[in-house]
Amino acid sequence: MNGICTLANDTVCDQLIALLNSIEIILGSNTPVCIYPFDDQIQQIKAQIANRPNVFIYEDSASIQRWDEFMQAAAPERLNRKKSRLYGAHRRFCAFDGPFAKFIYLDADTLVMNSLDAVFQKLELSDFVVYDFQFRDPTKVYNIQSPKLLEVFEQNRIDSQIFCSGFYGSKQGLFDQNTRDWLVAELQSGDAEILYAGAGEQPLLNYMVMKTGTNSYNFACSLPDSEKTGCSVTSPHFQTQDKILYDKGNRLTYIHYIGVQPDLIRRVCAGENIDFPYRDLFLHYRYLREPEKRPIFTEPLKSYADISGRSLLQRVLGRLRINL
Repeated sequence: MNGICTLANDTVCDQLIALLNSIEIILGSNTPVCIYPFDDQIQQIKAQIANRPNVFIYEDSASIQRWDEFMQAAAPERLNRKKSRLYGAHRRFCAFDGPFAKFIYLDADTLVMNSLDAVFQKLELSDFVVYDFQFRDPTKVYNIQSPKLLEVFEQNRIDSQIFCSGFYGSKQGLFDQNTRDWLVAELQSGDAEILYAGAGEQPLLNYMVMKTGTNSYNFACSLPDSEKTGCSVTSPHFQTQDKILYDKGNRLTYIHYIGVQPDLIRRVCAGENIDFPYRDLFLHYRYLREPEKRPIFTEPLKSYADISGRSLLQRVLGRLRINL
């Protein structure tokens, strides 16, 4: 069985609801969806999915513990809750244990905009499939100042194989225990210095895929320029038609609300009139099942910069330096 995976806790409950509604509309109400628990705070999520028979929370505690232990051995600094808000982000790796033979992982702050059949089809030929432009900025995946980096990976691989961990397709069993043990040994023998010090689990997942020589495919590198699309809310030029986004006439596969913080989403859903890119689209999917609860804004519109001192674009590009 194939399915969709995501990672969530109650902090991103609004985003999760929007994602699940987009999956229901675009992919179908019978599409199986597995939610990996970011932490134990999932009471709101459990209530929200009670009437969604196709959605379930991953409860294999042994699998979760295995990946917690792997993360502790491979990159312990990313499990420091006081220093990193992304300390539980690695639990998306549980998808490599199951429950789907082939799966597509999406961050909770994404919306599906198109069929994902092409991604599943590519998984017939490749073991890892992505669609993003992170390869244009390796500095948020690897420590490019490390002299060891080019000893581990050739420059052409760094220039072409890096990806964002917010959307990818892969397969059950890709990283078995022996492979994980080998990866940990390589990291502890010196490879750890090549990883970017931030960004949660993303550097580690890139390392895992590239170090093992996993056969990967990126639509953003392979499609003709006339067909490829962006995927980030930092792109201001997407056009909305019938609640779907288009990039120069091409329908997006997904939209990633990267940089739009959960607290801002909560405030907007509570009725605070704060703008963010493609807000109406997000609110459409968030309240698709309960339109009567959609907030009615009575105060003047405030921009993201009004409450943060920086525009969303400045904030995200400060981390990614990508605008596509």
